[in-house]
Amino acid sequence: MSVSSRLDHAFLNAPLLPLSNRSRYILMSDCHRGMGNSSDNFLKNQHLYFAALEYYYRQGFTYIELGDGDELWENRNMKNILDIHSDVFWFFTQFYKENRLYLLYGNHDIVKRKRKVHSLFPNLTFYESIILTTDLLPGNRSHISLYLTHGHQASLLNSTFWPLSRFLVRYIWRPLENMGVLDPTSAAKNYHVKNKCEIRLNQWAEDNHHILITGHTHRPILPAEPACYYNTGSCVHPRCITCIEIERQAMTLVKWSMSARADSTLYVAREIISGPVPLPNLPAL
Repeated sequence: MSVSSRLDHAFLNAPLLPLSNRSRYILMSDCHRGMGNSSDNFLKNQHLYFAALEYYYRQGFTYIELGDGDELWENRNMKNILDIHSDVFWFFTQFYKENRLYLLYGNHDIVKRKRKVHSLFPNLTFYESIILTTDLLPGNRSHISLYLTHGHQASLLNSTFWPLSRFLVRYIWRPLENMGVLDPTSAAKNYHVKNKCEIRLNQWAEDNHHILITGHTHRPILPAEPACYYNTGSCVHPRCITCIEIERQAMTLVKWSMSARADSTLYVAREIISGPVPLPNLPAL
């Protein structure tokens, strides 16, 4: 299958969620929650992530995770991840109880598509894609649809041949990474691979006249001018996490990081990187 075919297939039976002036969605991706060891890239930012979750829960946002939430290539046991990051999953249960939790799978947690790996959420479906659309609103005159997926479909090695990639990460690149050697096939760690993925994703969005939002490459993208392709970034940046807020039919790219007050006390700061940018109104083909 081509990149276009894989993305077309991903959205074939995607669930639809309403998008209105009252909608509040927070899009995060690539948390890569691990087992609390030296390979757990999420560990250094867990306090930022928890503070962000608390903010979005209190503000009434619906949480949508665009894949690679849990690191299941390097780690085999989901139970250990649940135990180590129990505070995060406790907050997830609060969103879940109020029907405000949607978890997509990416290449690093693709095993979620076939079996229940979250014992906390026995009835939760892990989707490959979700579409936010104004078409569900009665009497709506405009058409706005946001296509959400992880973005690994742009890479043959991370989609069709993901078992091979998992093997390489688990037994070759993970040990080498501990010695300072980065995985050359990773879209997050190799700029050439990253650029190729983003070009392919953007091309699919333009060809199909869709607004596409992904993660996968870990590079946040939210242009000031209307565009077809956007990216949430990740939760494993060296000193921050990034995400996209959707509120009042506008998108805002936000960074959460540690900051210091004048008296040198530290606090978790929410900073707008780009936006709010009104959602593009793209007519149907």
